[in-house]
Parts: sequence; structure tokens; C-alpha cells
Amino acid sequence: MKLNDLERMKGIVVPILTPVDEEERIDEKRLRAQVDFVIKGGVLGILAFGSNGEFYMVEEDEMLRALEIMIDQTAGRVPVYMGIGEINTNKCIRIAKKAKEAGADGISVLQPMFLKPTEEELYQHFKAIAEAVPETPMLLYNNPGRTGYTMSADLVERLAREMKNIVGIKDSSGDMTQTEEFIRRTRDIGFKVFGGKDTLIYGALIHGAAGCVATMANFVPELVCSIYDLCRSGKIEEARDAQFKLNPMRLLMDKASFPVGTKDYANLLGLDAGEPYRPSLPTTGAVREKMKEALKEAGYLN
Repeated sequence: MKLNDLERMKGIVVPILTPVDEEERIDEKRLRAQVDFVIKGGVLGILAFGSNGEFYMVEEDEMLRALEIMIDQTAGRVPVYMGIGEINTNKCIRIAKKAKEAGADGISVLQPMFLKPTEEELYQHFKAIAEAVPETPMLLYNNPGRTGYTMSADLVERLAREMKNIVGIKDSSGDMTQTEEFIRRTRDIGFKVFGGKDTLIYGALIHGAAGCVATMANFVPELVCSIYDLCRSGKIEEARDAQFKLNPMRLLMDKASFPVGTKDYANLLGLDAGEPYRPSLPTTGAVREKMKEALKEAGYLN
């Protein structure tokens, strides 16, 4: 994807789950099958190693091997973005360069976890990464629930206006005012704001988001993508109905250990996603039964 042609950066982007074998090595066969499944389901982009892709569990060489598999299997059908979540600027730069070499269409960079950086430190962090791959489209990734702090609208607007290849943001704050501010303050320059909460896809799109990064597209992609498609077609009531159908399943994921709910649901639907990386374990007991009931009520299980 070229900086002067970002038309393909839109719609539902799936933070694809990462299937692994018993030795926690990337399972190539199952990963290829998952790529085909989500594309057939209507997604318009694949994000490798987002939060639900368990990036924090994976060694760098394994990440890059999986990225190459995804790019090969996708074969240009949709853009593939590389998620980067390291807290060290130089590590982020190294992964960004390798992702570019592998053929990724763009990168998505999470604000550093564990640290409590100043606004200027954050600015310099993102600026350095963007400058290291100046022709590669870069999305910021705001996830205060996992990092402990949020990116300000001032920071995002500054980066959007000063760095030509920082072209968008995924906002997982769950704060519609903040998402709306990201959109309002950058809409004159075509900055691509993506919602990052599955329960707020409809809300983000109504406020003018370019799309959403939605983990539930890993197992019910048609339903998730229908919210975007219906909004784009002006069928607002139908889009809201689809969102309301999605929400009970998504809210139950919060009862499970993060981030195993995505693989739980995928496995319940027969997608053979495998187990999460340890120490996470598959969901059992009452929560798993409630997840099955939610799938039945939504018409996905008999």
C-alpha cells in the first residue's frame, strides 16, 4: 500500500488470532486456514499480532515467520498490517523495518506498556519509528486499558499533521468522546480513525470512523462486517440491530481470562484455533457454557 493510495485502509480489520502447536510454535496450516476464513467472511484487512493475536507472548523471529505466512496466504486480497507492541523504541524500529522488508502493507504501533512516558517522550517514540520507515503507512494504537494511560488528542493531532506516514489510529479507549475528538480534529487531512471496541463499531462508524479493528471478526466475520456494510449503505437501523446481536457474545468475553475468549469462541464454532499461550488457559465451566448459549441465541450453534 502506497502513502498516496490509502483507499484500501478502511472497513473491518481483524486482529487475527495466532494458532500454535503444542510447543507454542506458529501452526502454519491453521494460520493459513484462518486467513482464508476471515477474508471469505468479508474483512478488509488483517492485523498481525494485535492484542488478541497475543503479540506479548511471541518471539520476534516467530512473529516475522507468521507475518510472511499471512502475506503469502493473503496474496494481495486485503492489506496486512504488522502490530508492534515493544516498549523500546529501537526494538520497534527493528520490527518495523523487518515488516516492511517482508511486504507488510503497514504497521500499527501501540504506546509503550508499563512505562509512564511524558507527552514529549511519546512524540519522539512514534516520530522515530515513522522516520525509520518513511514510505510505510503507520497507524497509532491507543489502548489505555492495557497500557495504563491514554494518548491525548493533542499528541495524535500533532503526529498526524507532522508525520506524513502516520496516517491513522486504532482507538481502543472505549471512550466515544475521545474517538470522536480524534476524528473531528484530523478529518481535514484524511486521517484514518479506526474504532477498537467490538461493542462500539456502530458508534465509531456513525461518528465518521474509517472502520474498526474487531477481534470478533475472527469467528463471526459476516456479522461484524455487516455492521460496516450496512452503515455504508445508509441502512442505519439494520446496522444497529447487527451491533446489538453482536454485543451479548462480546460482553461474555470479559468474563474469561484475557485474551482467551477469541480462541474459546473460535473453537466452539469448530475453527480449530488451538489453545492460548501459557499461562493462559482455555475457558471452562460456567463461563464457557454461557458462551455456548450466547452462540446458540445468536444462531451460530444448534
